[in-house]
Amino acid sequence: MLIQAVIILFALFVISRVISRYRVGDITGRELGIWLFFWLLVAAATFAPQRTDFVAQLVGVERGADLLVYLSVVTLFFILFKVLVRLEKIDRDITTIVRQTALKKKDNNNG
Repeated sequence: MLIQAVIILFALFVISRVISRYRVGDITGRELGIWLFFWLLVAAATFAPQRTDFVAQLVGVERGADLLVYLSVVTLFFILFKVLVRLEKIDRDITTIVRQTALKKKDNNNG
């Protein structure tokens, strides 16, 4: 099927990008392992979608495709949470740095 070929090609493309990001130091070995595992699971589910039905029924979901959608949504919300927490921390850090810089400039101008 065409969709299977597209998904496999996309997974291979993403795996190559993940490896290149690891090589330049943008991601850690742990992150590399997680992303490789995820995209290899995507490829495996593409080759054998009927296996996802078995796993889905083990956890109480009727179809494997439904389980994959549920897991994807939960994972995306978790990633969104982590990004928002990190963004808030960066915002607080920038505010602290700007305040300290402003106070130093004020002290230098008054001194």
